Formats: sequence, C-alpha cells, structure tokens
Amino acid sequence: MSVNITFLGGTGTVTGSKYLVRHGNESLLVDCGLFQGYKLLRLRNWTPLPIAPDQVTAVLLTHAHLDHSGYLPLLAKEGFSGPVYATSGTRDLCRILLPDSGHIQEEDAAFANRHGFSKHAPALPLYTRQDALDCLHLLKAIDFGQTFQPIPGWRATFSPAGHILGAASVLLEVAGRRILFSGDLGRPDDLVMNPPAKAPAADTVLIESTYGDREHPKEDVLAELGPALQTLAKRGGVAVIPVFAVGRAQALLHAIHLLKVRGDLPTSLPVFLDSPMAVHTTYLFENHAGEHRLSSKDTHALTHSATMINSTDESRALANRHGPMVILSASGMATGGRVLHHLALYAGDHRNMIILTGFQAPGTRGATLASGAKSVRIHGRDMEVKAEVVQLQSASAHADGNQLLAWLRTLPQAPDQVYVVHGELGASDELRKRIEHELGWRAMVPEHGSTWPT
Repeated sequence: MSVNITFLGGTGTVTGSKYLVRHGNESLLVDCGLFQGYKLLRLRNWTPLPIAPDQVTAVLLTHAHLDHSGYLPLLAKEGFSGPVYATSGTRDLCRILLPDSGHIQEEDAAFANRHGFSKHAPALPLYTRQDALDCLHLLKAIDFGQTFQPIPGWRATFSPAGHILGAASVLLEVAGRRILFSGDLGRPDDLVMNPPAKAPAADTVLIESTYGDREHPKEDVLAELGPALQTLAKRGGVAVIPVFAVGRAQALLHAIHLLKVRGDLPTSLPVFLDSPMAVHTTYLFENHAGEHRLSSKDTHALTHSATMINSTDESRALANRHGPMVILSASGMATGGRVLHHLALYAGDHRNMIILTGFQAPGTRGATLASGAKSVRIHGRDMEVKAEVVQLQSASAHADGNQLLAWLRTLPQAPDQVYVVHGELGASDELRKRIEHELGWRAMVPEHGSTWPT
C-alpha cells in the first residue's frame, strides 16, 4: 500500500506550509501553517482543507513560526483533537505565538470594524486568542534525536535545523519509506543559532527554498547594520525595524549589543523591543542554551540591552519620545501588529529610517517598502514614505542556495525524489535546476493541492 503526500501549502510560496502524508486509513500533517502575503494566498486560510480535521490522526511541527504552526488553532477549532508533536523549544514558542496570533487577528478585525475599511460586515478573526489557548494542551514535546511513533507503526525523529529555537528537520518512516522534511534550515554561520545537523538517509526529501535562487553576501549583519544606525544616530532620527518576534528580534538585539560593545554605536542610543511576544521569546533563550551560540553573558545581555515594552500604554508612550532611538517591533514583514502604528507615525519623516531585516514575501507591506514605494497602505489609509528604507541582505535566518545544496550533500546516499517547497516559484525552480544539474537527482516543484507518491 503506497504512501503519498498532498501539498496543502508551502508550494510556490514561502507561507502556509502543510504537508498531508497518507498511508492506508491514516493521515498525518507535517506543519500546519498560515498563509500570509497576497490576499489571494490569505484567502486560502478560510478555505476548508480537503480532509476533515477530525480525520487527521496527528500533527508534526518543524518549528513555531506562524507560517508553519499558525493554522493549528483553526484545525483544532474545527475538530482535530489528536497529538501535536514538536521539540520543547517549538512547544514553548507556540505557547507564546499562537495566543498572540489570535489576539492580533481579533484586534485587526475590531480595528477594521471601528473604522469601516473592511469589505466584510462585520470583519471576523480567523480564530481568537481563546481558540489558540484551547489547542495548546495538544502539544507534546519530544527531544531531538528521540524516535517516537506519532501513529502506531509510523516512526518519526527530529534533528536540529538551526534557524530558530526548537527548529527541526523531521524524518518520517512509514511502510518502509523514509521521508525527510527539511523544515526551515538555518545558516551554518548564523550569528546566534547553531548550524543544522547533517541530513539522515531518506528515500524522499522535501527541501525548503526560501533563498534557493541567491547567495548571501559575504559581509555580516554587523557590517550592514552598524553604518545604518550610525547615520541614524547622527541625524537624530527614529529607526523602525519590523522583526519576526522569534529569531530575528533576538539576532538584531544581539547585533546592536555587539556594535555598542565594539564602540561602533553610542552606548546611549536607546533601543526598545515593542512586542510582548518577542520579549517573552527573548527570555526563553536562557532555557534552551544548547541550541544557540550565545554564552551565558551574551544571553544576559540579550535581556538587558533594550527596554522591554509589554503594555499598549507603554507602546503608545514611545510616540512622545524624540530621536535618536531604535524601535524593534513585530511583525517582520509588517503584515500586522504594533509595528504598523510605528510605521504610520514615523514613515513620513526623512530623518527616520525603516530597516527591513530579511525576506519580504510578495504582497506584504514589507515587500512594498523594499520596492521603493512612495506610500504604503496601513489601516485603510495610504501613508507617505519619506523615511530612508534600508534592507539588510545579511540578516536572514535561512540557508542560501549554496548552503541548501551543501546540506543535501550530507545525505548518505541519493534519494529517489526531491520535492522543492517553501519558496517563491523563481527560487524553488532555480534550486530544482541546481539539484538536477549539480547533484544529478530527480527534483520537482509540486503544485499547490497536488498529490505525489513517496
């Protein structure tokens, strides 16, 4: 009896990762992510899955970023009640991210209703904070390297993927087939996270391709960020840095701390971390010391190098301060959250700076800003952009094309098939071609909704 995979997300786009593995009467989801970016993609979040949630036996999460975990509250709300297996780091982060995701959706819907800019009356959240809290008991923590049975007779093992706390690649063994899901792979030279582990032997590999068509610059994030913030400090402006609350926020905090220690930035330059989710995540680094490169001294500095902003009153109070100052706030592609209020306030002043810190998915406000647009739409209004927009090329937490190929080369032998996923079409197809030409392996970019054998 065959084992097959249906690609329900993360194909032709970097969001919405969901891979449905079926064998006999059993079904398992690897990742359960939200679609973000283009409205056409976001609408997929509202489209029912081709399988009833109560027919999914279990879920495996590679990591906690919402494009991999953020659909979980809706899956549970609509009937899924099975176990969700993840590393302890992913479990801890999901306890922070998922309720926050529900809260932001409620806030955005309420804001749209108050100001009447939604086409829906009333605008509704995809799920609520309570929906997210209700699903957290399903999370079961599994150690890296521990083989377990998510379904009787199915074996799974997590191995470190770098990228963020808890991030894993997943080896799934079903009916004699070994299927390897890369998850999001970190960089071997990451400023904060450890490098990914070598790949285990597999018959079928799903490889991410976020940066599959490019090579990271040789200079590091300090060399890029330092001069930008030096310029900002001299002209007394405000830097708004949209960051992913998990991973990117901590990497940028560490980088700014190092720049101050080296004397490249004035130690008096105020830094604010305005994201409760990012604040809580930052403190988690002390609990997961084995997964990152930071010493105990560095980890202590991480939690003391910025003013941690939790309440909305504290966030609003930042508007009464004058520059120079640096505000790090979620979300990383400016798709929602508190960073929108800071962008609306500061984007119109040429003394200010908007610093983008990694991949900006097409259709997001981050991508609009990166394109050099003179205005950006925030909360139903077009905001003029006069602030200097700087896009860091070296801050990505994803492996580039060469590093992805290097990870594939650690496989003990060639797999039967490689599916290239989690990338825009250009990036995925470029990586597919390199896998075929440089490694001589069979590779393809599956279409959304398609089903293929393992």
